[in-house]
Amino acid sequence: MASNAFDTSQVKDKRDAVNGRFSKIKNMAAGRRAKLNESHRLHQFFRDLDDEESWIKEKKLLVSSEDYGRDLTGVQNLRKKHKRLEAELGAHEPAIQSVLDTGKKLSDDNTIGQEEIQQRLAQFVDHWKELKDLSGARGKRLEESLEYQQFVANVEEEEAWINEKLNLLGSEDYGDTLAAVQGLLKKHEAFETDFTVHRDRVNDVCANGEELIKKVKNYQYTKNPFVSLEETWRNLQKIIKERELELQKEQRRQEENDKLRQEFAQHANAFHQCDHCIESGTLESQLEATKRKHQEIRAMRSQLKKIEDLGAAMEEALILDNKYTEHSTVGLAQQWDQLDQLGMRMQHNLEQQIQARNTTGVTEEALKEFSMMFKHFDKEKSGRLNHQEFKSCLRSLGYDLPMVEEGEPDPEFEAILDTVDPNRDGNVSLQEYMAFMISRETENVKSSEEIESAFRALSTENKPYVTKEELYQNLTKEQADYCLSHMKPYLDSKGREMPSAFDFVEFTRSLFVN
Repeated sequence: MASNAFDTSQVKDKRDAVNGRFSKIKNMAAGRRAKLNESHRLHQFFRDLDDEESWIKEKKLLVSSEDYGRDLTGVQNLRKKHKRLEAELGAHEPAIQSVLDTGKKLSDDNTIGQEEIQQRLAQFVDHWKELKDLSGARGKRLEESLEYQQFVANVEEEEAWINEKLNLLGSEDYGDTLAAVQGLLKKHEAFETDFTVHRDRVNDVCANGEELIKKVKNYQYTKNPFVSLEETWRNLQKIIKERELELQKEQRRQEENDKLRQEFAQHANAFHQCDHCIESGTLESQLEATKRKHQEIRAMRSQLKKIEDLGAAMEEALILDNKYTEHSTVGLAQQWDQLDQLGMRMQHNLEQQIQARNTTGVTEEALKEFSMMFKHFDKEKSGRLNHQEFKSCLRSLGYDLPMVEEGEPDPEFEAILDTVDPNRDGNVSLQEYMAFMISRETENVKSSEEIESAFRALSTENKPYVTKEELYQNLTKEQADYCLSHMKPYLDSKGREMPSAFDFVEFTRSLFVN
């Protein structure tokens, strides 16, 4: 332009035109960029708004649930989940506020989509508020459900306790002894103490139920379980009183039974301890004492009648045991019958001994020995000896009975039994025994005299001794050897021992005494 080669004005105009168009394009580009940024913010806002709406919709499904739990555990789990949801809502509050702030700024700064922005923001605010309201309502309902289910659990716990006690109280066991009844009464007293504690709990549960009904009476899950609890509780109180009365009644019955036991035991023990022994003395004095004692035994029949009446009363009262005595009515009746029979047998036996002493010459000492030996082996005081006891008694009296194995024949003892027990009833009575011993004692006297006379015939000149030569001349070697081994040397009137002379008199007497 300085060389004046071109039209400067024309160049200037073109330059200005280019600069003007460039500025216009530049401004247009800046304006479009601003509008694009605004559109981007708007669409980003709508996308964020849609995301938050979706999140709110998802949470509304959770808080709109009608599931408030069917039991205490279910409610507690739902309540924990709701607490976590409420915490999540609180944590999400800044994101919600950010979207609201962005929308308000877009609405204030732009005219593009302003109406839609405001409409969407209003809906968004309503949805967020609805979500929070639903969350609060569900939280409240869950708290009410928790309170109700806790109440139901308390009712079930008390009902379980009541049902358990109803089973115990329904027992028909009222004790079969005084000690057992007293033990059951102590348990019942302990139960009544426990009952008092649970009575306060039941009252609290029922009061809680009344308050709960007032608070949540419009809710479908609310029922009246405590009504059943009160009815069950009243039934339990009734049964407790009835059982207490039954136990007290049984205690009185057992106390009466115990008195009856003690009265029976007092008479039974006194009856059993009566002295029935006969003092020693002459046969005549023993016979008189036996008669007196037998009369006393007969007089005791009235005491036995009293015992039998008491025993019948115990049977009627179903008393099957008596810790105060070991004696029974049957046992004492048998004892009295045995004593009565024994008294008669003893009288007969003593009369028999007196007659034998007076007619046969058997000494009273021998008769006493026979009687004492019989009593020694009559362990049960029955007035009888079985065959084995009888055999032992004979051996104790000096009878040389052979020892035989069980089941082996014993002809010598069987021959004796043919005399004392011919019908083989298995027992030998006192009368049979004494008759046998008296007869044998009489036979011994006769046999001793006969053998002594036989020895005297062996000796020359009827001497009171026999010589060794005389024994071997008249007896077998075995018999002579036996006599010499058992005979004592003969002593003359001066006490001097005579050579080869043996005392057959002392030998014979000692032989038959043994």
